Amino acid sequence: MKRLHVHNSVRDLDRSVAFYTALFGQAPSVTKPDYAKWMLDDPAVNFAISTRGAGTGVDHLGFQFDDEDDLDAFRERAVAASTANRPENDAVCCYAHSDKHWSEDPDGLAWEGFRTMGEAAVYHAPANCCAGDEARQGQGEASCCG
Repeated sequence: MKRLHVHNSVRDLDRSVAFYTALFGQAPSVTKPDYAKWMLDDPAVNFAISTRGAGTGVDHLGFQFDDEDDLDAFRERAVAASTANRPENDAVCCYAHSDKHWSEDPDGLAWEGFRTMGEAAVYHAPANCCAGDEARQGQGEASCCG
């Protein structure tokens, strides 16, 4: 299965969780002090919010894949489409262990392809955060993932 992934940066997590819970008609599947995620089935969306962004609004978009072959195919398409690419294997980000590939569109919007293998106890490992290099330079740990 493939899911669209949207990650929004928010100012007030509790207020945003209340809003999106009402909007989606379901509670988040993951809730942390700085992060929440909904796994919606109709449409198939992995929707995440966090207070880690440099601003507010859409931080990045992406696709969540269930198997490695689909992630590899995404990686090949991303490399063919853009010169701004970065693989990120065995990443710890957004309280999860994932293999990822980052790409950027011509306007610098970061796109993430990822396959999650399990949960993690921390938001991110210092070397693993996240989005495309060009779009995220100087933001440190501000932006993370799915």
